[in-house]
Amino acid sequence: MASPFDPVKIGDIELKNRIAMAPMTRSRAYGPDHSPTELTAQYYAQRASAGVIVTESTQPNAIGQGYPNTPGLHNETQIAAWRRVTDAVHAQGGRIFAQLMHGGRVGHPSNTDERFTPVAPSPVRAAGQIFTASGMQDFPVPDELTPGQIHQTINEFTDSARNAIDAGFDGVELHGANGYLVHQFLSTNANLRTDEWGGSPHDRIRFAVELTTAVADAIGAARTAIRISPGAPLNDIEEDDYTEIYPLLIESLNPLGLAYLHIMETREPEFTATLRQAWNGVFMLNPATPGSRTGREELQLIEDERTDILSFGALFMANPDLPRRLEIGAPIQEADMSKSYGGDHTGYTDYPTLQS
Repeated sequence: MASPFDPVKIGDIELKNRIAMAPMTRSRAYGPDHSPTELTAQYYAQRASAGVIVTESTQPNAIGQGYPNTPGLHNETQIAAWRRVTDAVHAQGGRIFAQLMHGGRVGHPSNTDERFTPVAPSPVRAAGQIFTASGMQDFPVPDELTPGQIHQTINEFTDSARNAIDAGFDGVELHGANGYLVHQFLSTNANLRTDEWGGSPHDRIRFAVELTTAVADAIGAARTAIRISPGAPLNDIEEDDYTEIYPLLIESLNPLGLAYLHIMETREPEFTATLRQAWNGVFMLNPATPGSRTGREELQLIEDERTDILSFGALFMANPDLPRRLEIGAPIQEADMSKSYGGDHTGYTDYPTLQS
């Protein structure tokens, strides 16, 4: 029986435990060109006791920025800034993957310096509103990506993945969940295309598969991972055939030999078990816990071998030394969610550890 505090290998690196820090947008990229700051380096270094840290969503190109003050990884300024973050984490003995996320239709012109209109598989506006510097605004109708622009986007993701390795990251996680661009291609309401990038499940997985393959070819499959959220309705996504499309996606990704598959669970655990059985590699799970946070009770999922690695979000926000607290049964601090996005060090780097 596996213990949450046993080592586990992802790709070519060994993690000191099976407790991962899940990606969490913090909207504090106040450096030049939306780059991380010294405070960002401190924040991640404080949490280096995680088996692996997955960073906040980081845009691979300027048009992919969805929210205010999120970091990029598509120019030299950003690479240098992220290098300070990875150096700080590695100095504390940690491992860190960059999560690359293109917002697709989940964005707004006022959230980008160039005032880009968001792009998506189809010109279908997401229902609802998005936070901007001037308050909540309706999602705009996105521009439909041309086939040429789709290939360009894959190339820009690939360049960003190379940038991540240049910046010292141990690998990259592609964000294929939560209603953003990759997820939009998988969906049945955001992707209404009739060419080879839409329609049947086989064609709707094409973008995810070609993107992941291109990144794995560029930086190595052992340093490439993907996150998915089967059937999740976030950001007005519908997936009428999720029980068909995700096994097909996993079947197509299995031959690549990726570092891990990360699932954000929003559907029944039985379907997660089906995907776990279908996946040939390391399995990371952010389990569904309606009405609560992923906590100590979910460690049983590792012991029962329902996952290899368990990812924690909000608890890592408030508990920089979360693995130690979980291991010895120490009190768990609650995060101040009013300080989740934007702001200064409060609610960011000022949560105490057991030793402080």
